[in-house]
Amino acid sequence: MKTKEEILNNFDPNQPGLEDATIFGLPFTAEQSEIIVIPVPWEVTVSYGSGASKGPKAILEASYQIDLLQQEYPDLWKAGIFMEQIPSKLKSQSKRYKKVVEPIIKALEKGKVIDEKTSLHTSLTKVNVACEQMVQYVKEQTVYWQNQGKHVVLVGGDHSTPLGYYQALAAKHSDFGILHLDAHMDLRIAYEGFTYSHASIMYNALQIKNISKIVQVGIRDFCEQEVNVVKNSKNRVKVFTDLDLKKEAFEGKTWQQQCNEIIEQLPQKVCISFDIDGLYPWYCPNTGTPVPGGFSFEQATYLFAKLAESKKEIIGFDLVEVAPGKNSDWDGNVGARMLFAMCGAFMKSQKKIKNNKIVFN
Repeated sequence: MKTKEEILNNFDPNQPGLEDATIFGLPFTAEQSEIIVIPVPWEVTVSYGSGASKGPKAILEASYQIDLLQQEYPDLWKAGIFMEQIPSKLKSQSKRYKKVVEPIIKALEKGKVIDEKTSLHTSLTKVNVACEQMVQYVKEQTVYWQNQGKHVVLVGGDHSTPLGYYQALAAKHSDFGILHLDAHMDLRIAYEGFTYSHASIMYNALQIKNISKIVQVGIRDFCEQEVNVVKNSKNRVKVFTDLDLKKEAFEGKTWQQQCNEIIEQLPQKVCISFDIDGLYPWYCPNTGTPVPGGFSFEQATYLFAKLAESKKEIIGFDLVEVAPGKNSDWDGNVGARMLFAMCGAFMKSQKKIKNNKIVFN
């Protein structure tokens, strides 16, 4: 087997992405890569649109078309990014339990009480157990690669998928925060009875004591229960709603100033959680719960670049809710490009890439 140095000396980054290689067409093994991507094809508790379980595959397939010379991080590809094989067992379990969930949601929509229906209550319990097993799987995979000295990131799946990832980060870091980009607060308590609902991920994250702060950006859809969670969080949750950010921008505040304020709210160590529906809906129109408003692709990557340049340390990230369309690769394309940009910010923060951005005279 060739060494990484031999590969770097002979690999042509200008050639088309090789489909028999790992993500982005890179020729490195897991051992030769700085970043390990854990794909989690899971969407059991989704209550509106579907398709997030296909996100990892869509991102992988689109990644081969991406040019490796990224302007902001031209040396990123040399660090090595390796994607684990998409777990077929997890995907089949997601499909199976999603069918179990459907009658539960339909019953709730009709105003029925699940606890009064023995069969539905039993199904709900089975779903919660299955989701807990998924969380444990993600935690174990993350810990495994952390112990190999790798920088681990996660690609979902719906937004329930990174809880085990956060638990693994907590096992390694005594204090860190989450920079949460999303259209939703995701602070519902066991939404629809599902302990590990995609709409409850940040509430569940708050139960991890090592997470000292969650800073939410672009929020534009929430309920009273979630607002109360924020108010009772003792300043562990800071919210920058889309309405407030846009109002400030309309009245003259720049995105640079807003990014500085966002970053200032974060603790020293930061994990990024990016639900793709935080973007304007036209970027990923097939995501499960799109909401009008949001921010641009460039606004998001600018925020990540500013964070990487700050004195804060990015310790990981997840990218979730990318759902491919039936007749379009657009969502996967956007997801793959966002993943590459986030890897660049991560590696820059970790001082694993050398060159600064390319400047054209």
